[in-house]
Parts: sequence; C-alpha cells; structure tokens
Amino acid sequence: MIVMTRRPLGLLAGLLSIAVVSACGSTGGRGADDGRLEVVAAFYPLQYAVQQVGGQHVAVEGLTKPGAEPHDLELSPRQVATIAQADVVVYEAHFQPAVDAAVDEQARKTAFDVSSAARLDLVAVEDGHDHGGETEEEHAEHGARDPHFWLDPLRYADVGDAIAARLAERDPADAAAYRANAAAFRASMTTLDGEFRTGLKSCAIDELVTSHAAFGYLSQTYGFHQESITGLTPDAEPSPAALAELTRHIRATGASTVYAETLVSEDVARTLARETGARLAVLDPIEGITSASAGRDYPSVMRANLKVLRAGQECS
Repeated sequence: MIVMTRRPLGLLAGLLSIAVVSACGSTGGRGADDGRLEVVAAFYPLQYAVQQVGGQHVAVEGLTKPGAEPHDLELSPRQVATIAQADVVVYEAHFQPAVDAAVDEQARKTAFDVSSAARLDLVAVEDGHDHGGETEEEHAEHGARDPHFWLDPLRYADVGDAIAARLAERDPADAAAYRANAAAFRASMTTLDGEFRTGLKSCAIDELVTSHAAFGYLSQTYGFHQESITGLTPDAEPSPAALAELTRHIRATGASTVYAETLVSEDVARTLARETGARLAVLDPIEGITSASAGRDYPSVMRANLKVLRAGQECS
C-alpha cells in the first residue's frame, strides 16, 4: 500500500502543546507579530510557491526540513501546535500522512489542499509505471495519484494562482498584491516551461529510467516514458524480479542513463546502471533543497535538471 494511514505518535503529544499555545487566543487572520499572515507549508515546493505569491505579506514556515524525505515526515509537538495556530496551512492531501492527520485534528478551517488546483491525473504504482486518464475504479485497482505536480511548471503555476486566491480570502486588504505576485510566478514558470520544451524537443531516447516514480508529470509534458526502480515510495526495496525486468527493459529500449536522486540512496540505481552499461546521473525531484542540490531554489534546480536530461536523453 503506497499511502500510509497510521497516525504518528507526535500528533498525540502535540495536543498538549496546543493546549498551552491556544491560551494566547485565535490568530484571527493576522497572526504574526508584524501583521503578516502566518502560513505553514507542508514541504519545499509548496513553501517556495507561498513565498513567491505571498511576498512581504506572509511569514512562511515549512514543516519538512532541508535534507528530510517529505514522504516520511513525522511532526514534532511544536510543529503540530504551529499547524493549529496558523492562518493558512498549505498542504497536499495523501502525500504526507502525518500532515493529513494533524490537519484533520487541528486545522480543518484553515487548511488549503492544493490537489484540485494541481490536477493530479496520473496514477503511479509500485511497478514504476504511470497511468493517465484512468477511471476511479481503475485508479483504486492500480495505485495512488502521483503527487509530484511541481515538476510540470505550468501545473505549478496553477497551484500558485490557487494559493493567491486562498491568501486573498484570509487577507482581502492585500489581495491585489497576491494576484500580482501570482502573475509574476506564472510568468516565471511559463519561461521555464518554454526552456524545457525547446531543450527537450529533439531527444534520441524517450525512456526515462528514474529512482522513484516522481517524474510522471515531467515525462507526460515533455514526451518521455517513465520507468522507475520503485513506485511512489522512494525508499522501497524493489524485488529481484522487478529489477531483472527493468534490466531487460533498459537493454531492449536502449536507455543510456539511470537517474538517481539527492534525498535517497543511489545504491540500487548505481547497481542497475552497472549491470546494463548505462550512465548514472542525478535527477532531482525537488522535494527539498540541500547542500547537495544543484541550485539554491526551485528554478535553478529545474534548470540543472534540464541540463542533465539533455545529456542523458541525448537531445540535440
């Protein structure tokens, strides 16, 4: 089962902290001491989007620390209390079970789930394949919705627009600023999308062999076919049979590169590359920014990814 349903122990402990913090009263839409909206963002791509759209009018706290794998997030009592007191909690349902649980318990009125704006129309399963346009029954049979919408810049821009609308609801006085910032964010993402379309227009190889199934939207948008070592769970252990099948697939399709990631071990990807004679390269799903990242923020890492893809997919 891809999506975990257990509730972390930290959530229960966090209720004690919330009782103390709640004594200070409701934030009422302007919670920060300097008058800015207090916004909690569940993981890096959401944090970056909120920062760009909210600008000087928001104080943003990310729940997933740099270097941490967001799928595996466990919340501290302080983080649960922060969620309870925030003006807006921006998250993606079913991606981080600990956040889902905290939102359900403490932030139903202030939470904003970006899933609808992101148009999650790809299904990724543990065999590493993506399935687009499936019915709900087929979805339930095969796997879970691929949550990695931000690797398609225009989907990411749609989420930016939705965040702007939600911030404006909480802070009508600054609604014009949020709309203007969202328009600037969309312009930046449109430029980035254009760079990808130009750079990946003519590639000799369309098989994209990745560590986990994070690149479905990127593949769908720019004309690749993703095959991953694992499904949506980055640290899952592939079976020997699955690895043997993927080895045969790489040899049959002529894929020349196996892509590892920054936040998970590259051991299996390295072994697969060695067995097939493929190159090993790092393709970043941008779930978090660390010292090992190829850039300081989302746009710079995406442009580094483009450079890696052009080499790995043999684009002219």
